Amino acid sequence: MRDVALAPAVTPPLTGGLADSVFDTADLSPTLPLLARRADPAAARWEEVTAVEVRDEVVDLAKGLVAAGISPGHRVALMARTRYEWTVLAHALWAVGAEVVPIHPAASRDQVEWILRDAGCVAVVVEDEQGAMTVGTVCAGLPRLRHVWQLDADALSELAARGADVPYTTVESLRRIVLPDATAAVVYTSGTSGRPQGCALSHRGLAYPCDTLLAGWGHTAAPPGERPSVLACLPFSHVYGLMIMLTCVRGGVLMGHEPELTEASLASALSTFRPTYLYGVPSVFEKLYKKFWRTADEAGRGALFERAAQTARDFAGAEERRRLGAGPGPGLELRLQHALYERTVYRRLRAALGGRVVRGTSGGSSLSRELSLFYEGIGLYIHDGYGLTETSGGITMQPLGREKSGTVGRPLPGTEVLVADDGEILVRGPSVFQGYVGDEPATRAALRGGWLATGDIGRLDSEGYLTITGRKKDIIVTSGGKSVAPAPLEQRLRLHPLVHQAVVIGDDRPCVGALITLDPEFLAHWRAALTVQGDIPGRETREEYALREEIARAVASANSAVSRAESIRVYRVLQESFAPHNGLLTPSMKLRRDAIVRHYAAEIDAMYLARSRAGRGPQEPADWDEPDDVFR
Repeated sequence: MRDVALAPAVTPPLTGGLADSVFDTADLSPTLPLLARRADPAAARWEEVTAVEVRDEVVDLAKGLVAAGISPGHRVALMARTRYEWTVLAHALWAVGAEVVPIHPAASRDQVEWILRDAGCVAVVVEDEQGAMTVGTVCAGLPRLRHVWQLDADALSELAARGADVPYTTVESLRRIVLPDATAAVVYTSGTSGRPQGCALSHRGLAYPCDTLLAGWGHTAAPPGERPSVLACLPFSHVYGLMIMLTCVRGGVLMGHEPELTEASLASALSTFRPTYLYGVPSVFEKLYKKFWRTADEAGRGALFERAAQTARDFAGAEERRRLGAGPGPGLELRLQHALYERTVYRRLRAALGGRVVRGTSGGSSLSRELSLFYEGIGLYIHDGYGLTETSGGITMQPLGREKSGTVGRPLPGTEVLVADDGEILVRGPSVFQGYVGDEPATRAALRGGWLATGDIGRLDSEGYLTITGRKKDIIVTSGGKSVAPAPLEQRLRLHPLVHQAVVIGDDRPCVGALITLDPEFLAHWRAALTVQGDIPGRETREEYALREEIARAVASANSAVSRAESIRVYRVLQESFAPHNGLLTPSMKLRRDAIVRHYAAEIDAMYLARSRAGRGPQEPADWDEPDDVFR
C-alpha cells in the first residue's frame, strides 16, 4: 500500500452552518456583487445581485419556510436546473436548519419517487409544470410530502409573502443553532449500476474542500488585479456542481447561472459573462475542442488548427517536463512555432471563451492527458480533479507550479489517500460523508476502519500524484484472463471529432470490443466537406467507405496507447446515441454500462459471432489481431 497526504490544512475550523457565509459577506461587503443572472438566454446583459440583496432574499425565504412548517432536520428536495433561485433557496433552507435533497430535473418518474420516499422529504421545489406533473404522479405514495412549490409559478414570491409576519429573530435563532456536523444535504449517487444511494453530507464536510481550495488556490482564479468570476453551468443536483456553488458563495466569487448546456447557450453565456475560471466535465471540454476544430474546418483552416493543436500539446509537454525538473523546456523552434500560433490561433480560441479565462478544472470523470495539454498549450491550464459524492466533492488538486497533466494531482491538505494492494483508492478526511441514508450495511461496507473505499482503481507515483484508471466494477476481464480498464480507451476514442460516445466491452469475450456513436453535428459538417464525385448510389457507398476509414483511424489511435492484448479488435457504430431518455445515461451523463450491455446484447453477440466466423478455415479460430469495423 501507499499512503499520501499533504501538509495540514490552514483553514479555520467551521463554527456554524453553510448559510453563515451569506450573512457574513453581507455584513463585511454589503455592496459586493455576489450572484449574476439573465432573464433571457440570448441576452447580453447580466443582472448582478449584491451580497446584502442575496442575504435579504435568503431571510425572506427562510421566514416563509418557517411559516410553511419547515423545521430543523426536515428534508426538502430541489428539482431544478442551475438557476439563481436554486442558490438562494438552498441557503434559506440551511438558515433554518433544513436539509437539501437535490434531484436532477431530468430524473425519471421512478427515480423521483425513489428519492423523495427514501429521503423522507416533506416538500419539493420543482422548476416548471413538467416537474410538478412528475411529482404529482407519485404523491399518493408519499404520505410525508406536504408541499410542492413551482418556481415558474412564482412560488418563491408567495413563500416570502407567507413569512412576512415571522420575526427576523426567529431565523437568526434557527441559523445560530445549526452545528457544523449537522447534515446539510442528502445527495444521491448517479446510480450507474442500480438505484441511487443517498449520501448524508454535513455542513463541515461540504465546506471543507471549498475553504481549502479558496485558501490555497483562490488567488489563481483570475488574472492579477481582477476579481474572479465563475459561470455555473453544471447541475447543482450533483456534488460537483454543488461544490462550485458553495466555493463561489463562501469565497465571494461572482457566480453567473447558466441553466442550459447546449452549445449555443454555453457559447453565449461564456462570451457575455466572461468568466475568469472555467469548470466542467470532460464532455464539456471535449465539445469545446471539437467546436474549435469544426469552426476552423468550416473556414478552410482545419489543417492549420490541427498543426496548432499539436504544437500546443508539444509546448505544454515540454513546459511540464521543465517545471517537474525533467527537461529544459521548449526549444527555440518550438517556442517560435508556439508564438506564431499564439498570434494566429490561440488568442482567438481564448476569445471564444470570453477572453478572460486563465485556468479551469475538469471533474466527474477523467480528462485525457492529450486534452489537458492542448488547453495548457493555448494558455488555459485545465487540470483534472477527483472526488466523489461520498467525499463532498473534490479531494485532490494540482500543486501550484508542479502541475502534472494526466493525473488528478495530490490530496488536499488534511485529506489522506491510500491505494490498496488490489489498486482500490481509499480516502480519509473531514469531507468524507456521514453514511448512506437508511442503509447501514452499505455504510459499513464503504467505511472500513475510518477509510472510505471509493470503488475507483488508481495508482500513486513516487511524488504522490494520483492517477485514476477506472472503476473497480468496470474492469473488463476477457476470456483469456486479461484485465482491461475501459476508461483510457474510451477517452482516446472520444478525442476524434466524429466520435460522440464510446463504450468498451469484452467481459468473458475473446477480445476487447467497443460500441461507438457519432457526433451528429460534426458528422453533418464532415459529410458536407467531403468531396465525392459520381452518381448518388456510388457516392453514398464511397462516403460510407470514407467514414469507415475515419473511425478505423480513431480506433487505431486509441489502440496505440495500450498493449495489443488490451486493444479494441471488434467494434460497431450505432445509430442511436446513449441518453437519459433511453435509460443508457444517468442524468449527470455517466454511462449506464450494465444497461447498455443489456440493451445491445443481440448486437454484441452478433458482432463477436461474425468475427469468429471470419477465421481462415472451417476448423480454424478467428484472427483477433486485426480490428473488425462493422457499421450498423
